[in-house]
Amino acid sequence: MSIKPPFTDLEINRSSKGFYEGHSIEIAVLSKSIMIGLVLWALIWPANASGVLGSLNWQLLETFNSFYVIIVGAFVVFLAVLAIWPSVGKLRLGGDGAAPEFSNFSWFSMMFGAGLGVGLMVFATAEPLSLWGSNPVVLSGAVEANSEEAVRSAFRYTYLHYGFHAWAAYVVTGLSLAYYAYTRGMPLTIRSALTPLFGRLLNGFVGHVIDVLAVVATILGVSVTIGFGVSQFVDGLYAITGVQWIMNLNADVPTPSTVGLLAGLCVIMGLSILSAVSGVGRGVKYLSNLNLVLSLILLLVFVIFGSFAFAMNTYIASLVDYVMNFWNLSFGAYSPQSVAEFTAALPADAVPYAEALRPGATNAWGSFDGFVSGLEADAAALSEATLTAVYAAGEQQRQFGWQAGWTTFYWAWWIAFSPFVGLFLARISKGRTIREFILGCVLAPSLVCFAWMAILGGTAVDLELTGGANGAILGASNTAKLFVTLGEMINGPLLTGVTVMCVVLVLTFLVTSADSGILVMNTIMSGGDQEVGNKHKIVWGLILTAVIGTLIFAAGENKPLDAMRNAMIIGALPFTMIMGLMCVSLVKALYRDGMRNKRHEAEGALAGE
Repeated sequence: MSIKPPFTDLEINRSSKGFYEGHSIEIAVLSKSIMIGLVLWALIWPANASGVLGSLNWQLLETFNSFYVIIVGAFVVFLAVLAIWPSVGKLRLGGDGAAPEFSNFSWFSMMFGAGLGVGLMVFATAEPLSLWGSNPVVLSGAVEANSEEAVRSAFRYTYLHYGFHAWAAYVVTGLSLAYYAYTRGMPLTIRSALTPLFGRLLNGFVGHVIDVLAVVATILGVSVTIGFGVSQFVDGLYAITGVQWIMNLNADVPTPSTVGLLAGLCVIMGLSILSAVSGVGRGVKYLSNLNLVLSLILLLVFVIFGSFAFAMNTYIASLVDYVMNFWNLSFGAYSPQSVAEFTAALPADAVPYAEALRPGATNAWGSFDGFVSGLEADAAALSEATLTAVYAAGEQQRQFGWQAGWTTFYWAWWIAFSPFVGLFLARISKGRTIREFILGCVLAPSLVCFAWMAILGGTAVDLELTGGANGAILGASNTAKLFVTLGEMINGPLLTGVTVMCVVLVLTFLVTSADSGILVMNTIMSGGDQEVGNKHKIVWGLILTAVIGTLIFAAGENKPLDAMRNAMIIGALPFTMIMGLMCVSLVKALYRDGMRNKRHEAEGALAGE
């Protein structure tokens, strides 16, 4: 039986003249309309935008939290099967004769810069410390928050959020794009990855929608990354200069002010746009090398002056713990607990007070002591045994709230970032086998993340655990924790020098991330063409700046990054579904191509006879 050749006649109509020359007008206009609409909404009705985004985000999480958790776990399993499967793993992207364009060292270095960067600067200390005080094991009451017993579970979930699952999201997109680009000669754009399922439909409106969803997800994913990075940039400037107008010093914990964030954003995005249009962007490779060198110097500072022995013990023990709990971490999804379910789980004497008891008992960010101290009137008079049972009755909702607000946020972030990182990984991986691509892009960077988190985060945890920091690091904002940790480790001119180096590192990471993000958005809109005009780089740089700035403005002074986070989780959901279809599409393509290859081999053998 003959097998039809694969569909590769993908046509993306591009304008031949005018402002949009070389671009798809449909993709560009629809993408810009969505983002400009979001900007105007956040600018004109900031309170309404922030409230609606928050409400819609929570409603979606109540419905799709389990979907997010399970599908990201499925991505890891899917890639593991492809890597292990003999006939698939040995396939070379670009054909049997293709050789890798980059050495292994350069390949890993570029991968490090693309997928890690500013996220590890912000959360290297913040993530382990925050999880040390709140994670599912702590919520269950098995260990006490901020105790020695809670360290292992803190790093278990740190590894979950920055390990195999994060990179699997990038690789699903990257491998799909690379396979069709290098084995079928198709454009390096998102719709190419779905041609086995939808064929010629992708030449029209359906294809435009898929690319637009990728652009929207990328903008929002990059926005969150830049938002956190700008916050740390401002914290670093304050640590160096002491300038007060860039900070909100009236809050319980000093954080960058809205004015400070907007000023920092303008500096970062101004440099990014200048880099993109002036040709300085050609030196991104050198900036990436600078980032790597500065990162290694920072790591060395923590090795010499930090808690290296504690960090290495934590690294090994937590890695074993992470692997042992891997299946449950991947697929242990929680669903929301209704009022009726909570009430039904209460002891009989607590049922009359269910309404008063539920908020504290189901608060994912609280504690048993906080729950008890917050009770009033007759509810406060219940016995300790009853209150313990009440708190246990609310565990399902606490676990759901924690997972939706923490793990699912990360999954949405990595998914929204995956068109950006995936496209980059596809570009630099021609000539690699599928097995090389998966193992090299999932295992290697994950182990680097684990070491980075263990050394920087382990030092911060140890300083608090031994009492050396006396709560100073725990009491700092997430984006300031790195600088406070450094202040507890070193002092004098060395502290000033390392702090300045960290600010420079954050700055270069942000500039390269924004510059690359602008390029990826234009690549999608030009049907895979990497050469785009400066005017489009400027326009998308300004749109990206406006999206971040107006969402910071809409969220207000207290939690300026919340509206951006909510918009990103909402925007990532449709692309999550597209990624699921990418997996199905890739399986079909691999199977059909395998059948074609066997047939060709059989025909060749018959001809030889």
